[in-house]
Amino acid sequence: MRQELIRPGASELSYEIREIVKKADQLKALGETIYWENIGDPIQKHAKIPDWIKSIVSDLGQNDKSYGYSHSMGIKSVRQFLAERNNELGGAQIDEDDIIFFNGLGDGISTLYQFINPTSRIIGPSPAYSTHSSGEAAHANAEPITYVLRPSRGWLPDIDDLYNQVMYNQSIVGILIINPDNPTGMVYPEETLIEIIDIARQFDLFVISDEIYGAITYNGAKHYALSEIIEDVPGVALKGMSKDVPWPGSRCGWMEFYNRGSDRIFNNLYNTLASAKMMEVCSTTLPQMAIPKIYGDPRFPDYRLKENKKIGKRSEVITNLLADLPQLYFNPTQGAFYNTIVFKPGVLTNTQTLEIENSDCEKLLEEWLSEPNIKPDKRFVYYLLAAKGVCVVPISSFCSDLMGFRVTLLEEDEQLLLETFTRIKEAVIEYCG
Repeated sequence: MRQELIRPGASELSYEIREIVKKADQLKALGETIYWENIGDPIQKHAKIPDWIKSIVSDLGQNDKSYGYSHSMGIKSVRQFLAERNNELGGAQIDEDDIIFFNGLGDGISTLYQFINPTSRIIGPSPAYSTHSSGEAAHANAEPITYVLRPSRGWLPDIDDLYNQVMYNQSIVGILIINPDNPTGMVYPEETLIEIIDIARQFDLFVISDEIYGAITYNGAKHYALSEIIEDVPGVALKGMSKDVPWPGSRCGWMEFYNRGSDRIFNNLYNTLASAKMMEVCSTTLPQMAIPKIYGDPRFPDYRLKENKKIGKRSEVITNLLADLPQLYFNPTQGAFYNTIVFKPGVLTNTQTLEIENSDCEKLLEEWLSEPNIKPDKRFVYYLLAAKGVCVVPISSFCSDLMGFRVTLLEEDEQLLLETFTRIKEAVIEYCG
């Protein structure tokens, strides 16, 4: 071609959560059983949607309007419902015009970063969720800027680290939180959120809160929505129905903007995103129509509570198996359905191995290990996959200097859950000695 087609920041786009699937599929083609712990899809892990939710969706399918275009910003009555739902929390008040729908929250996240000035940066947590860190880095043609979540403090953020980075880096215009957090399963306490809001207020920043897992808490944790604590600071909450219904295939997410009228520059961001949506015609119609019917149904709170208790019990199973291993930093989770498990410094080396019974699997592993500059936790993840059939994601791929791996808490089959994490326990012991 006469010119380069790809902008420099495109090299920052990576999604190891699905990249690891390519290798697992190679083993599956050899007849190996794979224990999938790489991605947060409840349906893949045998979740059963209640009949009453299926009936709502089925009935909507009989409505001719569900097959047509909706308003580009989202169906007005649905946005009104969501605004009223937010306002019941008693914090920042919004109306339907403060809400924009997207074709899944991933679409919303990429659109958000796409239209922010490349010289303006959003600082986010590390370990980072790849969709955020890759999207933000790609828009800036640079590596992500992150603040540290400390495994030694239950994955709470290092507020001093965040403060200092904001103070000394004038390019930072916003702070990202993921609450509950992916990949760690940490839920931000109210006092920590207030500290972050105070930093944003002091340095004239806005706050992004990814709350896709906001309804999924357990083990005594409480989720505080951004609107409850943001006061007068500009902010945007990212929400969707893919995790709590769960309906990941709905591709239906939205943004709620708070205090946009208080800051001209922040309001310009809202107007730009709204204009971008106008060019796309509309967001998915039928899932939008289902939102008031599902979330407004009196059965939904009890359903969600029961599901959260089930996730909490799985958290206990995993804790009982892995918490006492001396090679690991282990924190029980409080929200979402992930756990990030970290090896203590010095535990991993480049000489450790696991026994591979299948010679064809061993040949594949040798190919994987030939990657240049492979990190120690990725090396462990490849051995775990080849030797035990368990597919997890290395934490170094979550924009982190820590060495470890992320698992899910989604497996509905109790015996399969126990077998999967017993295999992980055996691998840690055998690999690390």
